Amino acid sequence: MVALPVLVSGLEAEMIRLGYKDSTMVWYRGAWRRLQRYFAARGVEEFSLDVAMEWVDEACGFFAKEQAGTLKQSDVYLFRVAQMLGDYEAHGAVVRHYSRTVSKLSADEAAVVARFRAWLRAAERSASTVRSYGTLAGEFTAFTGTRGGLARCDAGTVGAFAATLAGYQAKTVEQKLCALRSFLRFASEAGLAGTATAEAVPAVPSRRQARIPSVWDPGDVARILNAVDRGNPCGKRDYAIILLVARLGLRGIDVKRLEFADFDWPGNRLSVAQAKTGHRIWLPLLKDVGWAVIDYVRSGRPASDCPQVFLRHTAPVGPFSDQEHLHQMLVKYARAAHVPVSDKRRRGMHSLRHTLATRLMESGTPVEQIADILGHQSVASTGVYLKSSLGLLARCALDPDEPGRQVPR
Repeated sequence: MVALPVLVSGLEAEMIRLGYKDSTMVWYRGAWRRLQRYFAARGVEEFSLDVAMEWVDEACGFFAKEQAGTLKQSDVYLFRVAQMLGDYEAHGAVVRHYSRTVSKLSADEAAVVARFRAWLRAAERSASTVRSYGTLAGEFTAFTGTRGGLARCDAGTVGAFAATLAGYQAKTVEQKLCALRSFLRFASEAGLAGTATAEAVPAVPSRRQARIPSVWDPGDVARILNAVDRGNPCGKRDYAIILLVARLGLRGIDVKRLEFADFDWPGNRLSVAQAKTGHRIWLPLLKDVGWAVIDYVRSGRPASDCPQVFLRHTAPVGPFSDQEHLHQMLVKYARAAHVPVSDKRRRGMHSLRHTLATRLMESGTPVEQIADILGHQSVASTGVYLKSSLGLLARCALDPDEPGRQVPR
């Protein structure tokens, strides 16, 4: 157990090293002072996550709001204060899912990550693999920077980093550990780390064939869309984003990267450069999708010279980063529509793609090219969807205006 002032001091130094802004640090210091007063009032000297969560709950009614789906961003920030202290006590690091950006790397560390990305490209890995593996390499390099660097990396370091992944979805842990194993193989070949470090990465049993995609009932999708308040700018944006995923099966990252130049309005077509495959495909620009985008651009989008269509509406206004997820956007409207959202089964934006594929198959569409629609490079990756036809997408896409038509189970 660690005394709370000592833990706070260590976390503060680490956050400064990671480049947290001065204004952010001022807010955290104020929260830490309030938390320390709470501990002192109860005669507790050593940090306890349970006591810290009691403080969070008393300060904002966190757990009741969480159940009701009414949490505010300020409530989540208080939750992070407690969780970050707990993670720092356990791992001596700021766990990645509480930091939106990869830690600032030194010039030498950044050069190592750049060499790793080049190594992946030489092995003809996909663009999305190069990006995601490179991001993980930056996170791990920053993590080892507090423990003597890559040259001193051993099984203990690898295990400590793997422990910071607790709380992620099993699929995410599997992907991150695969990326870590690949990076350590590169580091070993380059003489940057010991030859046995890659073998120290724990194995995660593959669940590819066991996974059953989460799908939504079309009626639930209709209720979610109807719950979006299209009278305000954020609502207009969110409505268009959800329609793009539900109707055209786009990945979240591809929606975030859409630019004005991708829209062929006279031809009613949309050109999508798929981040995962690096391929560009053309999709039909359905009327409801097109009008939703137009409504957002004309009446909701903040003034900006950014080429990306969809922007964050909080300062600093700009495009979404690749690390920002759209899952909570869908969950927010699902709760507003009183559509059940289970913690046991993740049903976010990506599950709308699953639903589209299922609808195409259940409609009797020939099972040939769903992989093309979903942007998979091989049929094996498509798994339970098989394939279907781009030509039938406009007729068979998930239609939120047909609530009575259910997806067979």
